[in-house]
Amino acid sequence: MQCLEWKGGLVPELFHVKELPNGMTLVGQPMENVSSAAMTFQVCAGSSRDADGLGGTAAVAAEWVLRGAGDRDTRQLHDALDALGCQHHESVRSEHIVFSTAQLGRNLHDVLAIYADILRRPRLADEPFAQCVALAMQDLAALEDEPARKCNTLLREKFYPFPLGRCQLGSAESLQALTAKAVREHVAGAFSPAGAILSVAGNVDWDAFCRDAQALFGDWSTPPSPRPSPTAPAGGVTHIPKDSAQCHIALAHAAWPLRDDTHLSARMARTVLSAGMGSRLFTEVREKRGLAYHVATMYHSLKDHAGMFTYAGTVPDKAQETFDVTVGELRRLAEGISDDELTRAKTQLKSSLVRQGESTGARAEALASGWYHLKRVRGLDELSREIDAVTVDDVLAYLHDHPADKFTVLVIGPEPVDTGTPDSE
Repeated sequence: MQCLEWKGGLVPELFHVKELPNGMTLVGQPMENVSSAAMTFQVCAGSSRDADGLGGTAAVAAEWVLRGAGDRDTRQLHDALDALGCQHHESVRSEHIVFSTAQLGRNLHDVLAIYADILRRPRLADEPFAQCVALAMQDLAALEDEPARKCNTLLREKFYPFPLGRCQLGSAESLQALTAKAVREHVAGAFSPAGAILSVAGNVDWDAFCRDAQALFGDWSTPPSPRPSPTAPAGGVTHIPKDSAQCHIALAHAAWPLRDDTHLSARMARTVLSAGMGSRLFTEVREKRGLAYHVATMYHSLKDHAGMFTYAGTVPDKAQETFDVTVGELRRLAEGISDDELTRAKTQLKSSLVRQGESTGARAEALASGWYHLKRVRGLDELSREIDAVTVDDVLAYLHDHPADKFTVLVIGPEPVDTGTPDSE
């Protein structure tokens, strides 16, 4: 077991890491003065592992494994979690299906035992399968009523190498093609301890947690499924015609992945651009010119690829100007950043970290993410020192190495925008 300890600031931070022989990693942070404990379980069964032509498999699997497991049917399973005061959430990402729980620390043992059944012994009965597919179909259909969400979802598909950016819900055609047999095979092959991460934060006895995890998962021996071999991203410019009073513009360009320690410079650049009412995009696009009712840039990272994703919602007759001004601000950032802007960005990042540090759920998620991307965990004090160490020159060096160009663009609205490159439908 690797035990990491940071002592600094007002409260020492203690972290634990234990790697089981079967490839599963346990990561923990006991937190004083809290009664709750949160748990995050990442299993390498995400949407990028869906078989060709069967997009949405992981999304259906994430729902189906909760429809009965071990000795419990669906009702008994949910009643057991409710009786333990467990709030749970499941999400599908490119590489992982993520199961998150929050409960009182004294109930962690029993919740962990239930999730051992969910992950290792799901019933996957025929009857609820059609319902799980129907729910995925409904969520997919809802994208048509949420064009901003649809715009950003499709942009990731175009920007990232396939299948890393694949929509988690697949398509109507792929969902209709799913069979119970195909999803069972996905669960049997992709639900494996190899590469799985189980993190916990809050009111937890680490030694007892490790004993429980070893007893429940130590003999889990499903071999890992092969990682996908990504192909070149589609990129380019896409216009999806929509007769609407709104125009949705999304664009992305390359950034440093989270696994690179220099990603803080990327996040600092993003914060200057798009965090708070004093940010450049908010000021120049929305406040000064009244071009967009919403404009923002987000940093997003997979294991080996990352991007800056910018979205603007406007009206059709202002779409071209909105695009031009937004791109201009993205590029102008490399011309210089003031000390005041950098100071505000640092304060905003630290404030976000402190808020996350006060939530057991956010800490459990951060522990799992940190281990997956960096193979280490960092305390709030260490992160704060790393943020303080970033200089204007560091941010400008990042912007020089990753200029705002070679955009992948996606527009949903009545007319396309002129990006200077040929449109591709």
